[in-house]
Amino acid sequence: MLLKKIEDALNEQINAEMWSAYLYLSMSLHFEHEGRTGIANWFRVQFQEEQAHALALMDYLNARDGRVVLQPIAGVPDSWESVKDAFLATLEHERKVTSLIHNLYAMAEDEKDFATRQKLNTFIAEQVEEEDSVRQIIDDLTLVGEDGTGLYQIDRQLAARTYVAPQL
Repeated sequence: MLLKKIEDALNEQINAEMWSAYLYLSMSLHFEHEGRTGIANWFRVQFQEEQAHALALMDYLNARDGRVVLQPIAGVPDSWESVKDAFLATLEHERKVTSLIHNLYAMAEDEKDFATRQKLNTFIAEQVEEEDSVRQIIDDLTLVGEDGTGLYQIDRQLAARTYVAPQL
């Protein structure tokens, strides 16, 4: 059975994951509207991954006899000045999520909740991949600048991304 403070913290993380999903859906819709279908696709896959993260935490809470309490999701931005600005915002957001997960891990460690700590290991590894992926895209966007051909090529590259359910 989970300590109440860990249950509450996991519920907060579920809300954060759902907010992340909502943010990435907003980004996807923005770039779809702008005709950047590949970039929109990349953010739509991110949306699906964040939903999967939230569901994995919900399943974990249920498996540990905890109670999932869904809270309202705060509003998200709905436009970005450029593709690079959106990815810079994404990197900043992923770093915040990494910090939240690290705080959860530290709490589980302090409370000697080894099962929760173990569950969070997969989320920590996932965050390393998320941040690295976004940094690589930012590097590519920096390289091409405002070059239309370069942006087109990045858009086409991101269009090829498909959703693969994470093993959480």
